[in-house]
Amino acid sequence: CYHVTLLSKRLVDWLRYASVQQGGVASSGGFFTGPRIRQPGPVVELDGCVCGDFFTVLCVSQAFSDDQWMNLYSFSLLRHWLITYHNVTDGNNSTDADDRSEVDGSVVSMVSATSSSSRLLPPKERLREKSFEYCQRLIEQSDRKALKRTDTELQKACLVEAVCILDGVCVEDAGCVYRAFPCVKSLFGRLNSDLSCSRVLLPIAQFYLNHGEAAAVDSECVWRCVFGVLPAECFNDPYLAHETLSFIRANQLQLHSSVPLYSHYFPNLLKFLAWDSPGLVSDYVDVLPSLVTSGTAVELLHSLLDLPCLTAALTLQLRSACFPVSEPGGRGLSSLEAFRSPAHRGLFLFLLRGEAGSGDTMDRLSVLHDLLMEAADWSRVIQSAQCVPVLLHVYFNTVTTVSDERLLAQLVLVLLERSSLLLNIPRYTAEIHRVFSHHLLKLCKLHPSLVVEQSRELLEFAGTTTNINSKEDLYTHVVWVLGEYLSVSFDSRCSVDLVTSCFETLEAVLFEITSSGSPSPRVVTSLLSALAKLASRSHDLIPRVSLFLSKLRNGAVSWCGSEEDVVAVVTRGEELWSLLKLPSVALSVLTPPPLATSPRWHGDANAALPPRLRTLTGLTHTHTHAKI
Repeated sequence: CYHVTLLSKRLVDWLRYASVQQGGVASSGGFFTGPRIRQPGPVVELDGCVCGDFFTVLCVSQAFSDDQWMNLYSFSLLRHWLITYHNVTDGNNSTDADDRSEVDGSVVSMVSATSSSSRLLPPKERLREKSFEYCQRLIEQSDRKALKRTDTELQKACLVEAVCILDGVCVEDAGCVYRAFPCVKSLFGRLNSDLSCSRVLLPIAQFYLNHGEAAAVDSECVWRCVFGVLPAECFNDPYLAHETLSFIRANQLQLHSSVPLYSHYFPNLLKFLAWDSPGLVSDYVDVLPSLVTSGTAVELLHSLLDLPCLTAALTLQLRSACFPVSEPGGRGLSSLEAFRSPAHRGLFLFLLRGEAGSGDTMDRLSVLHDLLMEAADWSRVIQSAQCVPVLLHVYFNTVTTVSDERLLAQLVLVLLERSSLLLNIPRYTAEIHRVFSHHLLKLCKLHPSLVVEQSRELLEFAGTTTNINSKEDLYTHVVWVLGEYLSVSFDSRCSVDLVTSCFETLEAVLFEITSSGSPSPRVVTSLLSALAKLASRSHDLIPRVSLFLSKLRNGAVSWCGSEEDVVAVVTRGEELWSLLKLPSVALSVLTPPPLATSPRWHGDANAALPPRLRTLTGLTHTHTHAKI
């Protein structure tokens, strides 16, 4: 603790009391004279004016003295030192350490002793106070017009560090908030319209997030700038994208509680991802759950599916700005002409919107896909499409925790609708259908009543035979959930008429595909299983499905493409036909009650079934070995 206190006192000396005179510069005095020392002058500000206050990192000198170098080094480590020092107690020897540091022989230590007000503070508070003054001085210096471009960049870097240090000081000492806010607020007012200073706005936003409520300050203008203006104008800035996502990841809980409209800015935040998908997808895996709310869930799903379209629109936006119509680079792309056309401007404006709430999706989505057809092979668009399945898994895993059954029913409709409204990118459609299929099963298993509520739309999808060829994976899963969950045991609203209607729809599809083509055995077996399940719940339907199954047993499988397909279809048909011969058994096997499936009685150690199964298995093995 002695060394910590001693170093903190030295940091105060180096930060606040460095010399304001330039270091000595040796110059040649000619051929016959030795070198002479040029009289040092005062250090100057970045705009060339003589320094009128204490020395900082933003002061200019032809040569720096040792204490000025220590000033620069001290500022570079100050933020991390304050964070570390905040968790260290001063101890009982703080006064002794303070006294010894003054008689160590350091000139700057003697200078610091002249400040009586500062000497009254303990070392930790004294360092905090001098850090506060130093950062305020830097913010004042940053308003000066730098003579060199490199100095302008230095000003921005120092502003980032200064605001972060002020934030840390205010976290440690809440009494500093009211002193710091006027300075930070005026800094934001000066920089919020300057996109070249965007990197400074995120530390300011962090300051407002941490202390805005305590100071009773309206922060809406800050969030409108950080989440509204910056992503829309600087989506192609990789540094800003990384810093923005890091800010969101570190403050997700605070943003939810303190910034109610945070999730409504997701259309803007997705622009970072659309532009640089490979570099940011891992960040969005962490950020996306914070954007999923009951109010944004449906629109966010549409936006994720249209992410490749957003990538194409951003590319066209930049190209349209860089290449006017009069230049050769501004012509030749039909999609660019469509982007500039007033007739299609509304479609692109919706894609490029900054906030949610203007509608879940657009009416002419298929028209937009046709306009962007040539963008399907752009490398940036393909990379954007590749990250969508990953984010959809994150989305669906999150939405089930924040949505009610009514919203989930709406999402089922979106799955069915958007399965045929996707930008035609190689392998993209198949991947999305695979994700849809997986999560359709999870949604229906979590809420089986969704199948009854959306039975009309599900039956319409299952009754369209063209869906079999273009969406086989999703189609088979829709058929499965209809056969599995369209039962009174899952929803008391499931009537006999509904079961019969579903049976007749699937039966018509089965007869059509087996009489006019070579259907996939996977589709046929799914339809057979669904029909058998429905028939077991309405015994009047058993003869109808049994007739078709008996034809299979008699070899009426000429539509099968291979011997393996014949074996798969016939085997499934025989199993179902055998079950339906005993309707009561078929009902218990094809539609088991919930207690029969959860818990699994054959695996329950407290039930009598597992020992019996083990005994029968042992007898079977013994009988087999005896024969051998």
